[in-house]
Amino acid sequence: MATFQRARSEEQREIRQRAILDTAAAMLDEMPVSAVSLNELSRRVGLAKSNVLRYFESREAILLELLDRNWRQWTAGLPAQLDAAIAPDAPVLQRGQAFAAVWTRSLAQNRMLCDLLSAQAGVLEHNVSADVAARYKRSALDSVAALAALARRHLPELGDRADQLCAQAVMVTGAVWTHARPSAAMLAAYEADPSLAALRMDFTATLAEMLTTLIAGTLGRAEG
Repeated sequence: MATFQRARSEEQREIRQRAILDTAAAMLDEMPVSAVSLNELSRRVGLAKSNVLRYFESREAILLELLDRNWRQWTAGLPAQLDAAIAPDAPVLQRGQAFAAVWTRSLAQNRMLCDLLSAQAGVLEHNVSADVAARYKRSALDSVAALAALARRHLPELGDRADQLCAQAVMVTGAVWTHARPSAAMLAAYEADPSLAALRMDFTATLAEMLTTLIAGTLGRAEG
């Protein structure tokens, strides 16, 4: 556990903020969002809880910042993956299916981002000030715009509907992740009654199918 002196400069403040975010990220490698507590985070980063709150106003504000950081990192890695997977001269529906496959595969490898996305509206956007909420939403809009630019690059047929498509795809991702990670009670119910197992979702298969359908539907509306 590190022990920090109070930040005396903007550079030192940024170092403290990065340490808090990196510690929160390490905790999310071990536990779900719901288990990340401000007390444990403070202990691991080597600061009193009151000092952590000098840099971020709440646990949720820390996790929103971490969500934004991870979302941007994920988006930055997509262009090369999409270029490798999508043939420019392929039929539009085939390109749409490939786009959905890359989106799904890349997120299936990023549990932290999926956890944070699934908790965004119901947990992370609560217990924050209007200023923090607005700052996050502005950054989220930029991230969606970056995704939409990638979508238009490989699916120019989407036109102006690319932004709406990508915003919806992000929401679908969070929802599917939540349903694909059932509680212990649900797992026990599935095991006790195999007829219920049909309700259990596989994240990769379900998200790929839903995104492919969403893309095909959006393309159909754009054409219409």
